[in-house]
Amino acid sequence: MSKITELAVIVEEGRIDDVIAAVDAAVEEGNAPMDILNAGLIAPINILGEKFRLGEVYVPELLISSKAMKMGVDQIKPLLATGDVTTLGKAIFCTVEGDMHDIGKNLVVLLLESAGFEVIDLGMDVEPDDIVEAVQENDDVQIVGMSAMLTTTMYAMKETIEALEEAGLRDRVKVLIGGAPVNQMFADQIGADGYTTNAPSAVELCKKLIVA
Repeated sequence: MSKITELAVIVEEGRIDDVIAAVDAAVEEGNAPMDILNAGLIAPINILGEKFRLGEVYVPELLISSKAMKMGVDQIKPLLATGDVTTLGKAIFCTVEGDMHDIGKNLVVLLLESAGFEVIDLGMDVEPDDIVEAVQENDDVQIVGMSAMLTTTMYAMKETIEALEEAGLRDRVKVLIGGAPVNQMFADQIGADGYTTNAPSAVELCKKLIVA
């Protein structure tokens, strides 16, 4: 069994005490940092997320494994930022008002920064007016990304787009949305420029949106 596979098992099982050593072992084995991130840390959380959706695991298991994943991400992150990187663009990301879930958003931010984007992370439970203010304060922002994990909070995305329109900023930025309750149809309904289902595809979409 490869060290990346061992790491993935450790994360999925939520073995917090073993994560750091497992990440280091995967690095020592010669694996690329991005491969460790994708296959060893992100993949098991995606598996658990699907199991949670199907009712096969519950919140406590998901939270413990998420904590293990975050520890692993913190350990590998310095290796992802090595080398000279040209800034591809500037983005603002957040989890919308009323929503305290940030695992997916944090992964997107991490991968965007690794790909060469400058990202302003506004955190969780961010009101539309705060997003508008952040865009106003950063003239070079090209993308606004919003995440929601609850059906009760997803409509804050629509409110944010409307607030950007009212402030005369909508044409200045591309709006990207993601999260469990949203889909392409919802993105079209609220006037978002893009929708993505996972962190790697979010990076590719951001690149396309900047060129468009």
